[in-house]
This record gives sequence, C-alpha cells and structure tokens, in this order.
Amino acid sequence: MIYIGLGSNLASLEFGPPVRILDAVLGKLNNYGVHIVARSRWFRSRPIPDLGQPWFCNGVIAVETGLEPRELLAVLHRIEGDFGRVRRQRWEDRVLDLDLLAYHDRVSAEPVEAGAPILPHPRLAERAFVLLPLAEIAPSWHHPASGQSIASLIARLDPAQIVQPIELSS
Repeated sequence: MIYIGLGSNLASLEFGPPVRILDAVLGKLNNYGVHIVARSRWFRSRPIPDLGQPWFCNGVIAVETGLEPRELLAVLHRIEGDFGRVRRQRWEDRVLDLDLLAYHDRVSAEPVEAGAPILPHPRLAERAFVLLPLAEIAPSWHHPASGQSIASLIARLDPAQIVQPIELSS
C-alpha cells in the first residue's frame, strides 16, 4: 500500500480552515489517478519544532496509483502549489503539506534520480502526527527499513508530542 500524510496550519481564502483544505485535497487526488483506499480521522497537532505557529490539522491516507514514486511526489507538489503553497523556508506555516510516507515496501536511502523521494519518509518514525493516523488505517503496518511494527514505533514516541483527534460536528 502507498501512504500519504496530509497537513495544514493556515486557512485559505478559497477553501477556509485547514480541515476544509484537507477535505478539498481528497477530492482533487482522483483527478491525477490517485485513488483513496482508506483515510484516517483528522488530528490536531502541535508543530514540530514548535516555533509558535498555529497548530496543524493532520491525517494519513492509503492510496492506489499507477504512478511511480517520483511521479507521485511531483503530483503531490503540484497539488500543494494549486492550493497556494510556496516553499520559502523549512518548518514554516503552510496552507498544505503532502508527504509521500511509504510506497509499498520500497526502501531508498538516497534519491537515485532528480526528484525521487527518500522512502520511507525519513522522519516518519519520529512523528506522532503521522504514526497515530497511520495506525488507524494500517494497524499491522511495519516500517519497511527497520521492520518495526507501528505499535512499537508509537511506544517509542516522545510523550511531549501532542496529537488529538478532531471532532467534527455535522
């Protein structure tokens, strides 16, 4: 399975607050041949590192696609741009952040070609805002490089990372 992390901590004039931005992204992926198989709930999380920014809305989706990792990453970057993301500096506020977390069991420590992602995502195992939503949709998932179960990765997380499910009213 292929897993993508979604995040937003800035509102958009067109789409509204972060949770609505992420909902809109879900509808857009299919236009690029990326089909959602499962999705987690949305979670609220403190930024890492915490530089005083607004908290994030995060989630994880499982997808199927015929795109190779490099092509899929390019699509994710294109969608970020469509939603107004401009990359200026690391760890800045963002309207949209889409991360290719894992692509089946592929492992690549360094990009073999320009634009190729490192797989699995290099900080996936350190982030509660990725692991908790991922555990919702893939409770038996194992890290392709380390072989560790998602439960053992979650158990090792820094308890200072605050991640809470977002309860949406109808």
